[in-house]
Amino acid sequence: MVRFAAFSIGCFVLSFVTVGQPPMASAADFSLKKHERGVRVEIDGQLFTEYLIATGPKPILWPVIGPTGAEMTRAFPMEQREGEKHDHPHQRSVWFTHGDVNGIDFWSENGDHGSIAHREYLKTSADGERAVIATRNDWLDHDGKKVLEDERTLTFRADDQQRSIDFDIVLRATAGPVTFGDTKEGSMGVRIPTVMDLNSNQGGHIVTSEGLTDKAAWGKPAAWVDYHGPVDGAVVGIAILNHPGSFRYPTRWHVRDYGLFAANPFGLKDFVGDNNADHAYRLEPGKSFALRYRIILHRGDHEAAKIKAAFEKYASVGDGLRAVP
Repeated sequence: MVRFAAFSIGCFVLSFVTVGQPPMASAADFSLKKHERGVRVEIDGQLFTEYLIATGPKPILWPVIGPTGAEMTRAFPMEQREGEKHDHPHQRSVWFTHGDVNGIDFWSENGDHGSIAHREYLKTSADGERAVIATRNDWLDHDGKKVLEDERTLTFRADDQQRSIDFDIVLRATAGPVTFGDTKEGSMGVRIPTVMDLNSNQGGHIVTSEGLTDKAAWGKPAAWVDYHGPVDGAVVGIAILNHPGSFRYPTRWHVRDYGLFAANPFGLKDFVGDNNADHAYRLEPGKSFALRYRIILHRGDHEAAKIKAAFEKYASVGDGLRAVP
Protein backbone atom coordinates (compact mmCIF):
# COMPACT_ATOMS: atom_id res chain seq x y z
CA MET A 1 0.00 0.00 0.00
CA VAL A 2 1.64 3.25 -1.14
CA ARG A 3 1.23 6.35 0.99
CA PHE A 4 3.11 9.59 1.27
CA ALA A 5 4.75 11.44 4.14
CA ALA A 6 6.24 14.93 4.01
CA PHE A 7 8.54 17.13 6.09
CA SER A 8 10.59 20.24 5.70
CA ILE A 9 13.84 21.95 6.81
CA GLY A 10 14.09 25.38 8.23
CA CYS A 11 14.86 27.35 11.35
CA PHE A 12 14.35 24.57 13.81
CA VAL A 13 16.19 21.35 14.07
CA LEU A 14 14.07 18.26 14.35
CA SER A 15 15.79 14.90 14.42
CA PHE A 16 14.97 11.23 14.09
CA VAL A 17 18.08 9.37 15.33
CA THR A 18 21.02 10.65 13.33
CA VAL A 19 23.28 12.89 15.40
CA GLY A 20 25.75 10.35 16.68
CA GLN A 21 25.11 7.13 14.86
CA PRO A 22 22.89 4.62 16.65
CA PRO A 23 24.18 1.07 16.90
CA MET A 24 23.52 -0.90 13.74
CA ALA A 25 22.84 -4.63 13.83
CA SER A 26 22.83 -4.79 10.06
CA ALA A 27 23.01 -1.90 7.63
CA ALA A 28 19.86 -0.86 5.83
CA ASP A 29 19.86 0.17 2.18
CA PHE A 30 18.01 3.49 1.85
CA SER A 31 16.58 5.02 -1.28
CA LEU A 32 14.39 8.05 -2.00
CA LYS A 33 11.69 8.56 -4.61
CA LYS A 34 10.40 12.10 -5.18
CA HIS A 35 6.83 12.63 -6.39
CA GLU A 36 4.43 15.55 -6.64
CA ARG A 37 3.16 15.10 -3.06
CA GLY A 38 6.52 14.64 -1.40
CA VAL A 39 9.31 12.09 -1.00
CA ARG A 40 9.02 8.36 -0.40
CA VAL A 41 11.68 6.88 1.89
CA GLU A 42 12.43 3.20 1.32
CA ILE A 43 14.55 0.63 3.14
CA ASP A 44 15.65 -2.32 1.01
CA GLY A 45 12.95 -1.36 -1.49
CA GLN A 46 10.16 -1.29 1.13
CA LEU A 47 8.32 1.75 2.47
CA PHE A 48 9.67 3.28 5.69
CA THR A 49 7.83 6.61 5.54
CA GLU A 50 6.79 9.43 3.25
CA TYR A 51 7.49 13.12 3.68
CA LEU A 52 4.22 14.69 2.52
CA ILE A 53 3.88 18.32 1.53
CA ALA A 54 0.27 18.37 0.33
CA THR A 55 -1.99 16.49 2.78
CA GLY A 56 -3.17 19.52 4.77
CA PRO A 57 -1.90 22.81 6.22
CA LYS A 58 1.59 21.51 7.12
CA PRO A 59 4.21 18.99 6.00
CA ILE A 60 4.00 15.62 7.77
CA LEU A 61 5.54 12.17 7.84
CA TRP A 62 3.03 9.39 7.15
CA PRO A 63 2.81 6.49 7.30
CA VAL A 64 5.72 5.60 9.56
CA ILE A 65 6.66 1.92 9.56
CA GLY A 66 8.53 0.54 12.58
CA PRO A 67 11.10 -2.27 12.82
CA THR A 68 8.44 -4.99 13.11
CA GLY A 69 6.75 -3.88 9.89
CA ALA A 70 3.78 -2.34 11.74
CA GLU A 71 2.65 1.26 11.35
CA MET A 72 3.78 3.33 14.32
CA THR A 73 1.51 6.38 14.00
CA ARG A 74 -2.23 6.93 13.68
CA ALA A 75 -3.61 7.01 10.13
CA PHE A 76 -6.51 9.43 10.81
CA PRO A 77 -7.33 11.89 9.27
CA MET A 78 -5.36 10.90 6.17
CA GLU A 79 -7.17 7.59 6.15
CA GLN A 80 -9.98 6.12 8.26
CA ARG A 81 -9.22 2.82 10.00
CA GLU A 82 -11.45 0.63 12.08
CA GLY A 83 -10.56 0.83 15.76
CA GLU A 84 -8.74 4.16 15.54
CA LYS A 85 -9.82 7.28 17.43
CA HIS A 86 -11.01 10.15 15.23
CA ASP A 87 -10.35 13.03 17.63
CA HIS A 88 -8.00 15.98 17.01
CA PRO A 89 -7.74 15.75 13.19
CA HIS A 90 -4.85 18.24 13.24
CA GLN A 91 -2.64 15.62 14.93
CA ARG A 92 -1.32 14.21 11.66
CA SER A 93 1.11 11.35 12.32
CA VAL A 94 4.42 13.30 12.74
CA TRP A 95 4.60 17.07 12.37
CA PHE A 96 6.01 20.35 13.70
CA THR A 97 3.93 23.48 14.38
CA HIS A 98 2.97 25.78 17.24
CA GLY A 99 -0.34 27.08 18.56
CA ASP A 100 0.54 30.76 18.95
CA VAL A 101 2.93 32.48 16.55
CA ASN A 102 2.31 36.24 16.49
CA GLY A 103 -1.15 35.33 17.74
CA ILE A 104 -1.79 32.94 14.85
CA ASP A 105 -2.77 29.33 15.52
CA PHE A 106 -0.61 26.99 13.44
CA TRP A 107 -1.39 23.97 15.67
CA SER A 108 -5.12 23.39 15.13
CA GLU A 109 -7.05 23.48 11.89
CA ASN A 110 -9.89 25.59 13.25
CA GLY A 111 -11.04 29.01 12.09
CA ASP A 112 -8.37 31.33 10.72
CA HIS A 113 -5.49 28.98 11.35
CA GLY A 114 -2.08 29.46 9.80
CA SER A 115 -0.35 27.08 7.42
CA ILE A 116 3.20 25.94 6.70
CA ALA A 117 3.86 25.86 2.96
CA HIS A 118 6.69 23.85 1.42
CA ARG A 119 8.83 26.20 -0.67
CA GLU A 120 11.75 24.09 -1.86
CA TYR A 121 13.94 21.08 -1.30
CA LEU A 122 17.45 21.93 -0.17
CA LYS A 123 18.67 18.35 -0.27
CA THR A 124 17.37 14.86 -0.99
CA SER A 125 19.98 12.14 -0.83
CA ALA A 126 20.45 8.49 0.06
CA ASP A 127 23.89 6.96 0.45
CA GLY A 128 22.78 3.45 1.30
CA GLU A 129 22.97 3.51 5.10
CA ARG A 130 21.04 6.73 5.57
CA ALA A 131 18.73 9.14 3.77
CA VAL A 132 18.42 12.92 4.15
CA ILE A 133 15.58 15.28 3.25
CA ALA A 134 16.12 19.00 3.81
CA THR A 135 13.52 21.65 3.00
CA ARG A 136 12.69 25.34 3.33
CA ASN A 137 9.15 26.30 4.36
CA ASP A 138 7.09 29.46 4.75
CA TRP A 139 4.77 30.01 7.71
CA LEU A 140 1.73 31.91 6.40
CA ASP A 141 -1.23 33.54 8.09
CA HIS A 142 -4.82 32.91 6.99
CA ASP A 143 -4.49 35.54 4.23
CA GLY A 144 -1.24 34.07 2.91
CA LYS A 145 1.07 36.68 4.44
CA LYS A 146 4.46 35.33 5.48
CA VAL A 147 5.16 35.30 9.22
CA LEU A 148 8.52 33.46 9.32
CA GLU A 149 10.35 30.59 7.63
CA ASP A 150 12.02 27.39 8.67
CA GLU A 151 14.65 25.05 7.33
CA ARG A 152 14.32 21.38 8.29
CA THR A 153 16.68 18.48 7.90
CA LEU A 154 15.40 14.97 8.43
CA THR A 155 17.96 12.16 8.59
CA PHE A 156 16.78 8.57 8.47
CA ARG A 157 18.66 5.50 9.78
CA ALA A 158 17.75 1.91 10.60
CA ASP A 159 18.88 -1.50 11.80
CA ASP A 160 17.06 -4.71 12.71
CA GLN A 161 15.93 -3.42 16.11
CA GLN A 162 15.35 0.28 15.56
CA ARG A 163 14.53 2.92 13.00
CA SER A 164 15.22 6.57 13.63
CA ILE A 165 14.70 10.05 12.27
CA ASP A 166 16.72 13.07 13.33
CA PHE A 167 14.48 16.11 12.94
CA ASP A 168 16.54 19.31 13.01
CA ILE A 169 14.71 22.57 12.44
CA VAL A 170 15.89 26.18 12.36
CA LEU A 171 13.27 28.91 12.78
CA ARG A 172 14.15 32.25 11.26
CA ALA A 173 12.47 35.66 11.51
CA THR A 174 12.64 36.80 7.88
CA ALA A 175 9.46 38.89 7.78
CA GLY A 176 9.69 40.93 10.97
CA PRO A 177 9.73 40.05 14.67
CA VAL A 178 8.13 36.77 15.72
CA THR A 179 6.72 35.86 19.12
CA PHE A 180 6.12 32.24 20.01
CA GLY A 181 3.36 32.45 22.60
CA ASP A 182 3.05 30.47 25.81
CA THR A 183 0.59 27.67 25.09
CA LYS A 184 0.52 23.93 25.64
CA GLU A 185 -0.54 23.49 21.99
CA GLY A 186 2.82 22.62 20.44
CA SER A 187 5.17 21.73 18.94
CA MET A 188 7.15 18.64 17.77
CA GLY A 189 4.32 16.18 17.56
CA VAL A 190 3.65 12.49 17.09
CA ARG A 191 0.25 10.80 17.31
CA ILE A 192 0.77 7.21 18.36
CA PRO A 193 -1.44 4.28 17.28
CA THR A 194 -4.68 4.10 19.27
CA VAL A 195 -3.91 0.59 20.55
CA MET A 196 -0.71 1.90 22.22
CA ASP A 197 -2.23 4.77 24.17
CA LEU A 198 -2.88 4.66 27.92
CA ASN A 199 -6.62 5.04 27.58
CA SER A 200 -6.90 1.90 25.46
CA ASN A 201 -5.84 -0.21 28.46
CA GLN A 202 -3.87 -2.59 26.27
CA GLY A 203 -0.59 -2.19 28.13
CA GLY A 204 0.60 1.19 26.86
CA HIS A 205 2.95 3.21 29.08
CA ILE A 206 4.80 6.53 29.15
CA VAL A 207 8.25 6.76 30.78
CA THR A 208 10.51 9.82 31.08
CA SER A 209 14.25 10.21 31.61
CA GLU A 210 13.42 11.48 35.11
CA GLY A 211 11.55 8.29 36.04
CA LEU A 212 8.04 9.72 35.79
CA THR A 213 5.42 7.45 34.28
CA ASP A 214 2.09 7.67 32.51
CA LYS A 215 -0.05 10.70 33.40
CA ALA A 216 2.62 12.10 35.72
CA ALA A 217 4.82 12.78 32.68
CA TRP A 218 2.56 15.52 31.30
CA GLY A 219 4.08 19.00 31.31
CA LYS A 220 7.32 17.97 33.01
CA PRO A 221 10.84 18.68 31.68
CA ALA A 222 12.83 15.66 30.52
CA ALA A 223 15.71 14.82 28.21
CA TRP A 224 13.67 12.05 26.60
CA VAL A 225 10.29 10.38 26.79
CA ASP A 226 9.29 6.90 25.63
CA TYR A 227 5.73 5.80 24.76
CA HIS A 228 5.44 2.04 24.29
CA GLY A 229 2.75 -0.60 24.02
CA PRO A 230 1.41 -3.45 21.88
CA VAL A 231 0.95 -3.17 18.12
CA ASP A 232 -0.03 -6.26 16.10
CA GLY A 233 0.82 -8.58 18.97
CA ALA A 234 4.30 -7.20 19.74
CA VAL A 235 5.46 -4.56 22.22
CA VAL A 236 7.01 -1.63 20.37
CA GLY A 237 7.76 1.95 21.28
CA ILE A 238 8.48 5.48 20.15
CA ALA A 239 11.08 7.54 21.99
CA ILE A 240 11.66 11.24 21.37
CA LEU A 241 15.06 12.56 22.48
CA ASN A 242 15.77 16.27 22.97
CA HIS A 243 19.38 17.16 22.19
CA PRO A 244 21.20 19.24 24.86
CA GLY A 245 22.11 21.76 22.14
CA SER A 246 18.44 22.34 21.38
CA PHE A 247 16.75 25.61 22.35
CA ARG A 248 15.47 25.47 25.95
CA TYR A 249 16.72 21.98 26.69
CA PRO A 250 15.34 20.03 28.47
CA THR A 251 11.98 20.62 26.90
CA ARG A 252 8.60 20.08 28.54
CA TRP A 253 6.30 17.39 27.20
CA HIS A 254 2.70 17.66 26.05
CA VAL A 255 2.26 13.88 26.23
CA ARG A 256 -1.28 12.65 26.76
CA ASP A 257 -3.04 9.45 27.80
CA TYR A 258 -5.17 9.54 24.62
CA GLY A 259 -2.15 9.33 22.27
CA LEU A 260 -0.68 12.81 21.69
CA PHE A 261 3.10 12.82 22.15
CA ALA A 262 4.72 16.24 21.75
CA ALA A 263 7.77 18.21 22.88
CA ASN A 264 6.96 21.85 23.65
CA PRO A 265 9.67 24.40 24.61
CA PHE A 266 7.17 27.29 24.70
CA GLY A 267 4.41 26.05 27.01
CA LEU A 268 4.64 26.70 30.75
CA LYS A 269 1.55 28.29 32.27
CA ASP A 270 -0.70 25.32 31.43
CA PHE A 271 1.94 22.80 32.47
CA VAL A 272 2.56 24.36 35.90
CA GLY A 273 -0.99 25.69 36.40
CA ASP A 274 0.07 29.31 36.83
CA ASN A 275 -1.45 32.01 34.63
CA ASN A 276 1.41 34.34 35.55
CA ALA A 277 4.01 31.94 34.14
CA ASP A 278 5.27 32.88 30.69
CA HIS A 279 7.45 30.88 28.32
CA ALA A 280 6.77 33.09 25.31
CA TYR A 281 9.83 33.91 23.21
CA ARG A 282 10.40 36.89 20.91
CA LEU A 283 12.64 36.34 17.91
CA GLU A 284 14.02 39.60 16.55
CA PRO A 285 14.16 40.28 12.78
CA GLY A 286 16.97 38.40 11.08
CA LYS A 287 17.57 36.14 14.09
CA SER A 288 17.09 32.38 14.33
CA PHE A 289 17.25 29.47 16.74
CA ALA A 290 17.40 25.70 16.38
CA LEU A 291 15.48 22.77 17.81
CA ARG A 292 16.84 19.23 17.65
CA TYR A 293 14.98 16.00 18.23
CA ARG A 294 15.60 12.36 17.53
CA ILE A 295 12.68 9.97 17.13
CA ILE A 296 13.46 6.30 17.70
CA LEU A 297 11.04 3.58 16.63
CA HIS A 298 12.00 0.45 18.52
CA ARG A 299 11.15 -3.10 19.54
CA GLY A 300 10.23 -3.72 23.19
CA ASP A 301 9.96 -1.16 25.98
CA HIS A 302 12.42 1.64 26.82
CA GLU A 303 14.71 -0.70 28.76
CA ALA A 304 14.87 -3.34 26.04
CA ALA A 305 15.62 -0.57 23.53
CA LYS A 306 18.33 0.94 25.77
CA ILE A 307 16.89 4.43 25.34
CA LYS A 308 19.01 5.88 28.16
CA ALA A 309 22.20 4.76 26.39
CA ALA A 310 20.83 5.96 23.04
CA PHE A 311 20.31 9.42 24.52
CA GLU A 312 23.84 9.51 25.94
CA LYS A 313 25.24 8.75 22.50
CA TYR A 314 22.98 11.31 20.84
CA ALA A 315 23.88 13.96 23.42
CA SER A 316 27.62 13.41 22.96
CA VAL A 317 27.68 14.52 19.33
CA GLY A 318 27.16 18.09 18.08
CA ASP A 319 26.68 19.32 14.56
CA GLY A 320 27.27 23.04 14.80
CA LEU A 321 23.61 24.06 14.88
CA ARG A 322 22.86 27.11 16.97
CA ALA A 323 20.42 26.59 19.80
CA VAL A 324 20.26 30.22 20.94
CA PRO A 325 20.30 33.40 18.80
